[in-house]
Amino acid sequence: MKKIPAILLFLAAALVSSAQVRTYQGDESMFYAQTKQINQFYRRFNGEEDVTGKRLYDNDADYHSQKLRTKYLNILFDLSSPLITKDAREVFIMEVNNKKLPLYLDFHANSWFAEVSTEFTYKRQPLQVLLYFKLEKERQGYKWVLSNVYCSAFEHYFNHVGDSISGENFLHPMSHELDFMNLRKMFSTPSNIGYYIEHEYRPDQLTLFLKEYQEGNLKFVSSNNVKFHFFQIPNWYFEVSYFNRAQNNSGWLISNLVRLNDQEKKELIRNYTHEN
Repeated sequence: MKKIPAILLFLAAALVSSAQVRTYQGDESMFYAQTKQINQFYRRFNGEEDVTGKRLYDNDADYHSQKLRTKYLNILFDLSSPLITKDAREVFIMEVNNKKLPLYLDFHANSWFAEVSTEFTYKRQPLQVLLYFKLEKERQGYKWVLSNVYCSAFEHYFNHVGDSISGENFLHPMSHELDFMNLRKMFSTPSNIGYYIEHEYRPDQLTLFLKEYQEGNLKFVSSNNVKFHFFQIPNWYFEVSYFNRAQNNSGWLISNLVRLNDQEKKELIRNYTHEN
């Protein structure tokens, strides 16, 4: 068997080593490009983290750097989302990263909330439930609290709530003169009870959820998906979702972006949390 010259072994080892370095550097680049945590999303949005993932503080030269934020803001969008146009993204970045009046996210502000898609069993049958969480101050810190829930299976309990017109289902304005003896009519048909509720009432599924859970009818199975709704930036709403894919444009990214005024934001919040 012929001996392989030492110089060839050295060159082969060098080539393998070089390839490994290049591969590692490529993987490292992707690792740094991915936004792996919501806290990191905040830091990158605000320019409070450098390109290697190191946390920046207000005494660091690059803290809130406009140049650094321009780099990060451009990679915080889901570039495959059909809901975000290139023009909207550019205008948003320009307004957020304005040199004279830059805009930042505040983790402890109440103008953002989490939406968690979960699976329960309800009387032993599978049931999908959306849970909404917000941050609440607790002594020296904060905690996530359940603020609302939505389940389509609970909708029938609120049939006709808010309906202002019904040919038969109403209490006459002089009912008080009869000591409300006509309440029998109101409670005769359970499916029509919503007609008798004040127009401004907003269905509260959270109360119903807590009742069913405490009585043992609801059993938690798993949480399946999480996304966040942000209303902090003036005149804008955006949604952040997680994308698990083998490319730089992955992790926690802005998946929806809409220009809205304050009133439109209130309506959107009510729509997302199904308070209408």
